[in-house]
Amino acid sequence: MAKKFPIRPAHPERVCWGCDRCCPTDALQCGNGSVATPHPSELFGDDWWSWGLDARAEPPEPPDVGAE
Repeated sequence: MAKKFPIRPAHPERVCWGCDRCCPTDALQCGNGSVATPHPSELFGDDWWSWGLDARAEPPEPPDVGAE
């Protein structure tokens, strides 16, 4: 079963998004290179899922990451 890809993770900079392992950026295991692959939200902004060929009709509701 495939993992669901997080649309808005709390700290995308802490994880390498280059493969399904989701390694910490300081302990890459897949040999994907010496630099961690960024999450699409880091590259294209928080609304990255709302445009492109696979854009959804209704974007999912973002989680409350700031409420603690």
